[in-house]
Amino acid sequence: MKIETKYHGLIEVLEEEVIRFPNGLPGFLEEKEFAVIPFSEDGTFFIMQSVQTPELGFVLTNPFPFFPDYDFNLENQAVDALELDTPEDVTIYTVLTMEDPFHLTTANLQAPLVVNTKTNLGKQVILTGSPYQTKHNLFPEAIAK
Repeated sequence: MKIETKYHGLIEVLEEEVIRFPNGLPGFLEEKEFAVIPFSEDGTFFIMQSVQTPELGFVLTNPFPFFPDYDFNLENQAVDALELDTPEDVTIYTVLTMEDPFHLTTANLQAPLVVNTKTNLGKQVILTGSPYQTKHNLFPEAIAK
């Protein structure tokens, strides 16, 4: 199917690669289908593009290369909602807040996007009682200079 995107213009995405968020996203409850599109050649950054709203695209990354100690447990309710059978079926993304200059960009570690790669079901999980916040510097070493 063809979708209009915020950063890439009109592109073709495979229906079976669309991630479905049955409950939408916090603040975007009507938005239930997204395509994850590479945003950098090295595979570090992605755009999670709404299938229905061209202006709505979130910049994502896998948090673990930037935050190797990042760790949390999914509540049973989230495991059930995502129909997860094994941890190997999970991909985790964090939403980035892009800044200029780029080295000031932050990651939202308090609300990761959890995707079941077998079923393409997704959920943004809000971690309560965790040390994580909505803005963690992606490049803290660059800020310290």
